[in-house]
Amino acid sequence: MTEGNHSTVTEFILAGITEKSELQIPLILLFLAIYMFTVVGNLGMITLIGLSSHLHTPMYYLLSSLSFIDLCHSTVITPRMLVNFVTEKNVISFPECLAQFYLFSAFAIAECHMLAAMAYDRYVAICNPLLYNVTMSSQVCCWLVAGVYSMGLAGATAHTVCMLRVLFCKADVINHFFCDLFPLLELSCSSTFINEVVVLCLSVFNILLPAFTILSSYIFIIASILHIRSTAGRSKAFSTCSSHLSAVAVFFGSLSFTYLQPSSVSSMDRGKVSSVFYTIIVPMLNPLIYSLKNKDVNIALKFFKPQKEMEEKNHTIVTEFILAGLTERPELQLPLFLLFLGIYVLTVVGNLGMIALIGLSSHLHTPMYYLLSSLSFIDLCHSTVITPKMLVNSVTEKNVISYSECMTQLYFFSAFAISECHMLAAMAYDRYVAICNPLLYTVTMSSQVCCWLVAGVYSMGLAGATAHTVCMLRVDFCKVDVINHYFCDLFPLLELSCSSTFINEVVVLCLSALNILLPAFTILSSYIFIIASILRIRSTAGRSKAFRTCSSHILAVAVFFGSAAFMYLQPSSVSSMDRGKLSSVFYTTLVPMLNPLIYSLKNKDVKVALKNFFKKRKFL
Repeated sequence: MTEGNHSTVTEFILAGITEKSELQIPLILLFLAIYMFTVVGNLGMITLIGLSSHLHTPMYYLLSSLSFIDLCHSTVITPRMLVNFVTEKNVISFPECLAQFYLFSAFAIAECHMLAAMAYDRYVAICNPLLYNVTMSSQVCCWLVAGVYSMGLAGATAHTVCMLRVLFCKADVINHFFCDLFPLLELSCSSTFINEVVVLCLSVFNILLPAFTILSSYIFIIASILHIRSTAGRSKAFSTCSSHLSAVAVFFGSLSFTYLQPSSVSSMDRGKVSSVFYTIIVPMLNPLIYSLKNKDVNIALKFFKPQKEMEEKNHTIVTEFILAGLTERPELQLPLFLLFLGIYVLTVVGNLGMIALIGLSSHLHTPMYYLLSSLSFIDLCHSTVITPKMLVNSVTEKNVISYSECMTQLYFFSAFAISECHMLAAMAYDRYVAICNPLLYTVTMSSQVCCWLVAGVYSMGLAGATAHTVCMLRVDFCKVDVINHYFCDLFPLLELSCSSTFINEVVVLCLSALNILLPAFTILSSYIFIIASILRIRSTAGRSKAFRTCSSHILAVAVFFGSAAFMYLQPSSVSSMDRGKLSSVFYTTLVPMLNPLIYSLKNKDVKVALKNFFKKRKFL
């Protein structure tokens, strides 16, 4: 009855910071500059801490996590705001708005608790210096950071779930520059009592609890500092806290002004101004505060370049590598060359054919086949990065690849491999919506949503590839230059290092788990709901039809994720590079060939499109 009486809003209009047109260009230039400083500053801080061994301490580990949160926090808000400055109507869809709201809430809450964790670190360092290494061990730091992110995700989930129950109708203009709590609740035409209670409880909890932790820590810190007799000692102790205190004051001040003021005195225009501080200004200021007011960071910046030059002088730098290839047996070179040439030709023809067929057949212009054409493009590029070089190496005596070529191959291989993982997850979500919510399929999987999904997939691929390649560039290679593989892969390259690879191994483990386990969890969750829905279908024909729409995808997932997981998630103690080569062949060479075959042989729509295409060709 309620839904019948309301016209549900499917999109919102963001009012922005100001309605004065003469301020649009100055504001876009200002916020663009601020965002560039934010990205460079926070990425620079993360990189500097990662590369400077004397900054590998709990304090700087937490600082690098804060920089990551600041970077993400700003990225959720600023790019969208900049786009809105140059568009006439600042429209944001309902799913986009909730996604922005969720991520904004998660990173805002995480920042509150991260500042509290950093205050606790300073308390231990000053009040219990002898127990610092034990109390703030690497395990404790990891648990602290995990707790911070868990609090952020839990709070964001609670806020977003409550927001999903709210009905929005008629008024669709959000009087803000992003999707925030109070501006959204003001548009509600249903009861917001539960939302207001949750907002009040969680806002107080996520502001006052960290604030209490920070305040308690600094009471004990000040008491300890006052016990220090020497003026130099007091000054040194205070200087280690000054950066953190500045960051806390700016962030918590603007946050409290926005969320803890009574509704009777609340002003959305003042709220916009304070929101600018903690969403845009603070993420830019934090790296500046910690670099300008921190002696260790200044030393790291000064000695970073000389240290790199010294390391280069102490090592004979490798400028090229030799690829060992699949096998050392010369009698197998020609058969393998012919086999992989045939596979690559089928891969190119199959994937280009699939893209062309979907583009030319109007009845295949659906979300499922749009995602499938993107998968075909990824498969084609993925195979092209590896196979042609491998074929050339099969017919040359010495399989040489330059350092720059090797890093380029690693980057593109990583980008397309990660993209394929997430694309398969996006396709699983598409099948979940089609089978579990068929009436809402065209709305949920609109062209705009599909574009955002594909953009997200490629963004994940590029971000992961950039992280892997940047970490690989800091590794020193010397003397041994033979890569025991047929292409430049992560583990074979790390085996040749003559410098520390600890950071690389941590990044590889985290990103490999994230880019395999997260998509795998999405796929598994989707198919649990799909199977539950299919089992509710009474007719055998209906069940069979529903299962057929998923069988191609399930087969592609099993082959790709099975070989990728076997390669990257096995412990180093049981890892074998020869077995790794074999599993690599599956997901770099065979899977890109198999995917178009699987989707054409087991898919009725594609078969019909092929028949119609050839009929038209005969008629012409």
